[in-house]
Amino acid sequence: MAYKTILTVLSHPSQVPQLDDAAALAAAHDAHLDILCLGIDHSQAGYFFPGGTSYGWQEAIDSALTDANALDRKVRDRIAASHDLRWSCEAAVTQSLGIASLVGLRARFSDLAILASPYAKGQPGDAELITEAALFEGACPVLVLPQGCEPVAAPRRILVAWNQSAEALAAIRRALPLLRAAEMVEVTCIDPRSSGPERSDPGGALTQMLTRHGVHAQIAVLARTAPRISDEINRRAIEVDADMVVMGAYGHSRLREAILGGATRNMLEQARVPVFLAR
Repeated sequence: MAYKTILTVLSHPSQVPQLDDAAALAAAHDAHLDILCLGIDHSQAGYFFPGGTSYGWQEAIDSALTDANALDRKVRDRIAASHDLRWSCEAAVTQSLGIASLVGLRARFSDLAILASPYAKGQPGDAELITEAALFEGACPVLVLPQGCEPVAAPRRILVAWNQSAEALAAIRRALPLLRAAEMVEVTCIDPRSSGPERSDPGGALTQMLTRHGVHAQIAVLARTAPRISDEINRRAIEVDADMVVMGAYGHSRLREAILGGATRNMLEQARVPVFLAR
């Protein structure tokens, strides 16, 4: 399978630079770039004066529509001036609670979504909702780009974070086009459980599957020495000069990760290279 429909979602002018990264990847994969420009209504009816709800809503919607149209014009001008590829752009308005369904619907029919890290400096507060909507409601793999890090259209070296979970395996299957084209893929197992399903051969069955797909895969079993798994993944990615990390997303609930943290959230906050996520 190749990536033939690539989605990117913008909700603020500060996100326009991610458009260049998405366009470059779409051109490299001969894909159609689908751009969604969101105007988001953050109003809450409970704060309007009695009888003023309809007026407040209309004003908030008009403001969100103005923002979406302005962003749409900016995007169209940038694409037309700088990129030669197949693309489409749409402006849409939604309330905060509607982000999941709107973005999820668009992501559902895309092969890959490309988004900036939602926790990067300057990102709007809705960026996290957009990322989660693509992953959960859209069931779409997401390539998350850390701030100041340009994606590599054809990654040479990829680190696969393998923890024997269904989420990790889903990410690996979705990343197969990239894994097959890479020169080296490392299946990294960090502090694997001796009582797990793979027991004394962590990563062995996965590496065999990847090899049969034509992937140049090797295994690295590492002891955990850092407080967090994400720290180990980041450190190993730098050690092997990885262009990308592939990992499962949100093995725990979103609420738990939001409150207590987790490998997914920590990686999105601290990643040094692009992270390919799926679940």
